[in-house]
Amino acid sequence: MIRKIIRIDQEKCNGCGACAAACHEGAIEMADGRARLAREDYCDGLGDCLPACPTGAITFEEREAPAYDEAAVLASKARPAKQKLPCGCPGTQSRSIKRASLEGAAVGRLSQWPVQIKLVPINAPYFNGAKLLVAADCTAYAYGNFHNDFIREHITLIGCPKLDECDYAEKLTAILVNNDIKSIMVARMEVPCCGGIENAVKRALNASGKSIPCRIVTISADGRILNSK
Repeated sequence: MIRKIIRIDQEKCNGCGACAAACHEGAIEMADGRARLAREDYCDGLGDCLPACPTGAITFEEREAPAYDEAAVLASKARPAKQKLPCGCPGTQSRSIKRASLEGAAVGRLSQWPVQIKLVPINAPYFNGAKLLVAADCTAYAYGNFHNDFIREHITLIGCPKLDECDYAEKLTAILVNNDIKSIMVARMEVPCCGGIENAVKRALNASGKSIPCRIVTISADGRILNSK
């Protein structure tokens, strides 16, 4: 039958695995470091995976494909789940970090992994009820007490809009829409290119349709907080 189904551009795919995590039907799998549509009959054509993709590698197309098989999807979900890593790399496996002790200024405060905006899944248990920190990756190097003053009690996402050369807004929108985020703090550097991460958060908030308290903190290259609004 001719129907709408997703198409994955292998040249644009960066292997982050976000689409596979977003596909509730299990139609997408990671193979050789790239996403692929493994089961066409599992793809419902609704495109939950589209906003998850940070590189725009996923689009819709209309072509000959097997009909969506909801019964097969439900049967697959009923089977015991196998542990899968998003792209075959242990470094991208989503997990919470439990610390035996938080005493001492030198103890790290990071509570989840991964932290890169491009790698973090859209849905993860640690997002529920979370206070979100969206930080330019240079901020932790410029501000000496970043773990205690910023990361502590936050779920942390980092990125550099200049180096990543991508728009974070769609990924952040999907995270806000699909989770109960209580607040957002943006930590950026004083340099103009860091405005990209602030702008992405503001556009994501607007697109989500939610009213979430948001605070913007700007840090100087010599480690001072210039403003907080």
